[in-house]
Amino acid sequence: MRIRKKKWAEPELADCGYYTNTPEEYKGRWREFFGNDKPIELEIGCGKCTFIAEKAKRNPGINYIAVDIKSDMLGVGRRNIERLFSDTGKSPDNIALVRGNVEQIDKIISPEDGISVMYINFCNPWPRLKHNKRRLTYTRKLRMYTEFLSDNAVIYFKTDDDGLFEDSIGYFNEAGYTIRCLTRDLHNSDIKDNIVTEHEQMFTDEGIPIKYLEAIPPEKKDDPD
Repeated sequence: MRIRKKKWAEPELADCGYYTNTPEEYKGRWREFFGNDKPIELEIGCGKCTFIAEKAKRNPGINYIAVDIKSDMLGVGRRNIERLFSDTGKSPDNIALVRGNVEQIDKIISPEDGISVMYINFCNPWPRLKHNKRRLTYTRKLRMYTEFLSDNAVIYFKTDDDGLFEDSIGYFNEAGYTIRCLTRDLHNSDIKDNIVTEHEQMFTDEGIPIKYLEAIPPEKKDDPD
């Protein structure tokens, strides 16, 4: 998603206590960033952060890492987080707002971080065949995620794009994941507690069904002695 340049974004982020643009320093040490041992969940391509802000607001006992490569987007995200937390009387101390390349997320997260839940919401569909490998659900990327996801982890994936969704089903299967839940019309399904993102509301208003699945990574094999 393109976003106009926000001259205020980087100065505001620099003053944000829960933001970092050097996430590699915390690889394997995200519990130190948060200062506690609460479970950690991850969203890649967090955009304007309305999803992660609402998750963090509802679940104070869980820490959330939200990653995007665009500082302008994260600047908007920071404002959304502050706005959504303003009526709680609490600071968003269970959020890490991270500027990083989600295509190289393995340089930011390690198995020691214990990520048990990962969210991929409305990522770029990269519809041209030669660009498919850049999809965040591409087989090679899914295999990379298994390197740091904890045992019994779950990936939650939402998209408006039919082609991306159908291809992603194949990617998850090819990478050895087990799809435990799938719907091609989320808002008319039995799935509860869905948090509607800005993109999601926009597509829904246009009459586009939201596609959704939950996938469990393959079991990790122990290294031979």
